[in-house]
Amino acid sequence: MASPAQLTANVANAQHSTGPKTEKGKHRTRLNAYRHGLTGQICLLTAEENGAFNLHCTGIRESLQPVGALETELAQSIAEDHWRLKRARAIETGIFAAGVLGQLGHPYGGIREDAAQVPIDEALSKAHTWIAKSENFQLLALYEQRIHRAIEKNMAQLRTLRAERQAILQQALEDAQLLAQLAYSKGESYDPANDFPPEILATGSDFSSAGIRRLIARNRRLTEAHHLLVGQPILPANPA
Repeated sequence: MASPAQLTANVANAQHSTGPKTEKGKHRTRLNAYRHGLTGQICLLTAEENGAFNLHCTGIRESLQPVGALETELAQSIAEDHWRLKRARAIETGIFAAGVLGQLGHPYGGIREDAAQVPIDEALSKAHTWIAKSENFQLLALYEQRIHRAIEKNMAQLRTLRAERQAILQQALEDAQLLAQLAYSKGESYDPANDFPPEILATGSDFSSAGIRRLIARNRRLTEAHHLLVGQPILPANPA
C-alpha cells in the first residue's frame, strides 16, 4: 500500500501529464488506437469514424446473421470491405472537390464571383481533375474491383457454410422426428438431448419434446393435405 508521501507524489506527477501540448502531438491524438473487439486488431480511427465504423459493421453482421466463429469472421470481413468501398468513394469525391476549390493548381478551380460562370467552371474543373489525376482514379478503380471480388468470395463462402449448417440441422430435425415417433409407439417419452450434441440443440430450432411433437403433427397434416389434393385416400393416422 502506498504511503501518504507516495500518494502526494503521484498526484503531483499526474498534474504534469495533461496530454500533448504541441500542435503536432495534438494532431496525432486525433487518431485513437482502437482494438477491435472481434478481430483484436488495432484500428486507427478518429472518434467520429470509430462510432460510424462500429455501427456500420454491426448492422451488416446482424443482417447476415452469422452462426459460429467462422461465419462471424466472414461477416466481419464483408462489413469491413463495404466500409473500404465507402472510403474509396469518399476519396474520389474529395479529389473532385479539391479540384473545384482550386487546390490542384488548374485554372478552373477556386471561388468565382460570376454566378453564371460557376457551373461551367465546375464542369471544366472536374474534367481537368479527371485528366490530371487519372492515375489516382485508376488506382481507386482497381482498389474497388479487388474489394468487390473479396466481398463476393466471402459471401460465397458464407452461403456455403450456411447451406451446410442448415442441411445438417434439417437432417437432425428429421431424425429427431423419426426417433420420437419410435419412442411414442413404444409408449416411451423422448428427449433429443440423448441423441444430439449441444451445438445442434443450441441452433435456435425447437428441439424440445413439445417442438418435436409439433413438427410431427404438422408433417402429418401436410401429408393428409397432399393426399386430399391429389385425390388419394387418406391413410389412418399413427396413434402415436
